[in-house]
Amino acid sequence: MTAISDCFKTLALSNSCALIPFITAGDPDLHTTAQALQVLDQNGASLIELGVPYSDPLADGPVIQAAATRALQKGTTLPSVLEMLEATTPLLLAPIILFTYYNPILNRGVDNFLKIVKSSGVAGLVIPDLPLEESATLLEAAAAMEIDVTLLIAPTSSKQRIEAIARASQGFIYLVSVTGVTGVRTQIETRVSDLITQIRAVTDKPIGVGFGISQPPQARQVKDWGASAVIVGSAYVKRLAEGTPQQGLQSIGEFTRSLKQAISA
Repeated sequence: MTAISDCFKTLALSNSCALIPFITAGDPDLHTTAQALQVLDQNGASLIELGVPYSDPLADGPVIQAAATRALQKGTTLPSVLEMLEATTPLLLAPIILFTYYNPILNRGVDNFLKIVKSSGVAGLVIPDLPLEESATLLEAAAAMEIDVTLLIAPTSSKQRIEAIARASQGFIYLVSVTGVTGVRTQIETRVSDLITQIRAVTDKPIGVGFGISQPPQARQVKDWGASAVIVGSAYVKRLAEGTPQQGLQSIGEFTRSLKQAISA
């Protein structure tokens, strides 16, 4: 069993909902990223999604795009992110999910990329620009190395496509709650509830809901609709970037506790 599957299995035993924070590696710097991963882990994160800064982030909204730009300007690269993870993952209980685009994987070759991320302690991958039709080779190679590649279901997906993605996705299923890019929103669309029900009808895999969740009441709502995990990104990235690095770390620790309390009540 993979680290991610094991995490969800443990949570399911107590009927618990997972909290998956997202932060951008290298914003404001990789030293702070390493500290942030530990803060998230110590304050209730079940798994942690770490974004590798990329120059053409199609799925990212303005907050995460700005963070990626700052990280790239600081010289953050995939090798430097993985070096930081190699030193940090042994200190964490929460499995690390790397959020990266497909081009860096192709550039290094699928097998080579998987070997280097595995050696850095990465447990899973989310690749927003990887279409289902081109995913088989990567999914097969990743499964052999016990790395979960989690696929995304868009709210506009057809019933047939939902079923196909649900079958193929590893670790859990990532349900995108809105049409468009990531970002803080004041409300979560009620159709997410129907989509969760639709996915549940075709699979027993865990379902994580992300994009747009920024407040504890929204996290609670998604949990009450039947989600296995709540994924929160822009709200974390924004908090970590405000003030000094120490203030940002304190802010994300407090935010994690508030989200965890909301989905544990």
